[in-house]
Amino acid sequence: MTYQVLLPSRVSLLGIVLWLLAAAHFSSCHNNHVQNHFSLSNPEKNSIQEKKKASSEQELDNEDLKVFYPTNQWQTLQPDQAVPAGSHVRLNLQTGERKVKLSDEEKYQNNLKEQKKGQRLDLNTHGFTTQDLKSALEKFKEGAGAEKEDKAQQEEVRRRFRPIEDLKKDFEALNVVIESDLQIMVRLINQFNSSSTTLEEKIMALYDLEYYVHQMDNARDLLSFGGLQVVINGLNSTEDLVKEYSAFVLGAAFSSNPKVQVEAIEGGALQKLLVVLATDHPLAVKKKALFALSSLLRHFPYAQQQFLKLGGLHVLRSLVHEKGMEVLAVRVVTLLYDLVTEKMLAENAEQGQGPPEEKVQQYRQVELLPGLQEQGWCSIVAGLLGLPEHDMREKVLRTLSALLAPCRERYRRDALLSSTLRGLRDEYQELAALELQDGEENGYFQEMLGTINGFIQELP
Repeated sequence: MTYQVLLPSRVSLLGIVLWLLAAAHFSSCHNNHVQNHFSLSNPEKNSIQEKKKASSEQELDNEDLKVFYPTNQWQTLQPDQAVPAGSHVRLNLQTGERKVKLSDEEKYQNNLKEQKKGQRLDLNTHGFTTQDLKSALEKFKEGAGAEKEDKAQQEEVRRRFRPIEDLKKDFEALNVVIESDLQIMVRLINQFNSSSTTLEEKIMALYDLEYYVHQMDNARDLLSFGGLQVVINGLNSTEDLVKEYSAFVLGAAFSSNPKVQVEAIEGGALQKLLVVLATDHPLAVKKKALFALSSLLRHFPYAQQQFLKLGGLHVLRSLVHEKGMEVLAVRVVTLLYDLVTEKMLAENAEQGQGPPEEKVQQYRQVELLPGLQEQGWCSIVAGLLGLPEHDMREKVLRTLSALLAPCRERYRRDALLSSTLRGLRDEYQELAALELQDGEENGYFQEMLGTINGFIQELP
């Protein structure tokens, strides 16, 4: 009885277990079928699509992306088109199709970056062309190269030359001091003016000083510490060498330097120079004194007035006639010619083209031509025409022409002058003919012949 009861119960338990296993198997199969039917992508299909996508991307890498212009409407985006920054993109997950339109929140930017190269694309059709950009890039590279060259050159200069500060330190260590021109001139003046220095040291100081006062600024600086007056006082020295080199320095300082010329007149330089020329001194001393006098008188009408008042023309006439001073005669004549022509040019210049009116009035007060006539310079200049050198003859002829107005009557009566002029004309006719034979037109001797003929024609 017991066995019969247990058997049905065991059969019933086994059936339940079998039913549960069958239900689990059916649920698993059903889920797999549903998953395959409703899945978004098929693994096999996904693998094929990934290969195609990789191949498409590789193809896109080999060429530049085309520019896509989004609008406010949805547009299909091709695989070879780049998506501009700020665009709104929609992707269809089933077909893979992409659609693009402008974003409503962000402004559309004209420039975007390439996906591969990172280059900036200019979407503005009115901008620069590709060739323009290439040219600009080349110029930019050239500029960078030039800048590198400049830096390299600067480095080369720094390598070859040392800074002035380092040199000063080295000189200080060697007890060598770098002096300015002003400091050098002060030292030279002190050396010249010192009673403890020898004659040779004084001369060397003046010789070095002449080099510096050639510059106008240095000559003016010479006034700032009284150096000019020290040199002027050197004309009173008992040593001829000191007088010679003092006049040498003064001539360089006076040249075309009005401020220094004025200070020299006030310091008595004119009187001292005339004394040196009028007294007995060697030729070298008088030559330098005449040089200083010429520098002081040129372009300075007030000094020319004082020169005439102090008897300067008489001093120069004595100098020309002095024995052993013949070489200075032409220099004196040249000085007189310069003074006469300077005065004529200043007085005859048109309004606004000549010197200031005040200076013109000063020139008119210089009675140079009457003084030359009174001092007998008409005959003195005419007598120098027989000098042998062509250059000397040229300067004398120019001076004769400049003095023609006050000396015309004197020249007409001078038989020696007429004979000399005829002889010179014959001489220069032959020399001019030789120039023409050599094929030289407008030569020096032809010009000399023209000057002589012109002067002879102006005499009657």
